[in-house]
Formats: sequence, structure tokens, C-alpha cells
Amino acid sequence: MSNVLIVHAHSEAQSLTSSLKNLAVETLTAQGHQVEVSDLYAMHWKAVADAADFPTRKNADRLHYASESGNAFATGTQPADVVAEQQKLLWADAVILTFPLWWYSAPAILKGWVERVYALGFAYGVGQHGGERWGDRFGEGTLAGRRAMVVVNIGGREPHYSERGVNGRLDEILWPIQHGQLFYPGMAVMEPFPVYQSDRMSKERWLEVAAAFKVRMENLFTDTPIPYRTQNGGHYDGQQVLKPGLGGDETGVRIHLVQPGDPNEDLGASQTDTAEVASYI
Repeated sequence: MSNVLIVHAHSEAQSLTSSLKNLAVETLTAQGHQVEVSDLYAMHWKAVADAADFPTRKNADRLHYASESGNAFATGTQPADVVAEQQKLLWADAVILTFPLWWYSAPAILKGWVERVYALGFAYGVGQHGGERWGDRFGEGTLAGRRAMVVVNIGGREPHYSERGVNGRLDEILWPIQHGQLFYPGMAVMEPFPVYQSDRMSKERWLEVAAAFKVRMENLFTDTPIPYRTQNGGHYDGQQVLKPGLGGDETGVRIHLVQPGDPNEDLGASQTDTAEVASYI
């Protein structure tokens, strides 16, 4: 069986988001998986990335957060709450984010979790940077080999988030999270589980949603991931720009999904030694 980390971002325990989180725990546990929940509001998670994260500073005159996070990671002086979340990520075989869509993104507390936990040397700045290989990222990295999934509750109607919908396509709205925060450090990303008109849920609709969600949880480790192109698999040039002839008729972010007929990707041996990374925290 596998280990699953749920990072939960909703302040109300009786919310639909929290109900889905609870159903995920129940379903995954019944399958024999080990489940950990980081309930960010219940934890009173510090969402602000600031100087308070670095009691021991590399540069006391001017705060450069990325540099200080890298120094703290390398020297073992990270805040205890950050270390605990990094350890959970290394422990996990799958990571599930549960949150409501607020102003076209996740709640600030979840963004703050990413900003503080994804330290330089842990989630980014990993591997060789130069020429055609600009780091072990987008399909490689510290968290490679894990699966990830977004569970998002949305107040609007589904047509609002369609190709011609007024809010824009949901896959483009979730791009910074799915591609930028989950795929970037190496995780394979499953299709999201969106619930539309989540603020007006009838009992009958909840039963439908719950049944569909249980199926997604049961298939978490067998469903096919979103076919994002890997950065170092051969589809991008030395400036990490998609090579001519790739992308087909797609536009926008969808050109970064592998299309039928595209050449096979070849990552070769990963440059990331997860065991070495784990030894720092």
C-alpha cells in the first residue's frame, strides 16, 4: 500500500471542501493506504514568507528570501514547521490538494505553504543549470515518482470554465498550481476533481459527487496522469522553448501537453538524489 499526504485549505470543518477531504481519508484508508493530513487552518499555518523564517541569516543587511531559504535548507536551520512538511512530502507517494477556488486561485494560506515549504535546494534550484538542461524540474526533481491531484470546489457553473466561458478554461486557471507547483518539482499530476456550484449543493447532488469522488480516490494510483511534456525529455530547445513542429493545432498552455505523433521523450537517468536531499532535513 502507499502513503498519501492531503494538504487541506479550508477554514470551515463543515464545508464541502472539508467533507471531500474526510471522504478521501475514509476511502484511501479503507484501501489500506496510510494517510496524513496537513490541515493548514487548523494548524494555524504561517502563510507569510518573511525574515522570521530565518533566525540565522546569511545576509543580515538585506533579505533575499530564495537565497536565505537555500542557506537554511543546506545548513539545517529551517523552521521546524517547514521541515515537518518537507518530510511529509518525501514520505508521500501521492499528494492531494483540497481547496476552494477563491479569486481564480487557491486560498492564500495554501500559496504560503508552497512558498515556505518549497525551499531552494529542496523543490527548486536542483540539478545542473546550463545549456539545454536548466535544472531537474518539470517532470524531474526531488518529488519525482509521486502522484498529485487537485480537488477544487468552485462556486460558478461549469460552462463558465469552458473553452468560450467567461472565466476561461479551468485547466488554464489551474495551470500555475498543477504545472507550476506540482509538476515543477517532479510529481505526475492527475486530472483535477472540480465541483461546480459548490455553494448550492443538494443532498442528491452530494451523493452523486461523493460517488464519483470515491472512484477517483480508488483509482488514484492507476489513472493516467496529465501528459505534460518534461523539460529535459527532448521536446524543448536550449532556451527551454518548445521546438518547431510540436504542439499540433493546440494553443496556449495546451501546447505543453504531449500530442499524438510527437517523438518519445527520453529523460535518461535523473540528476536528483532524493536520499541525499532527505539527509538535509
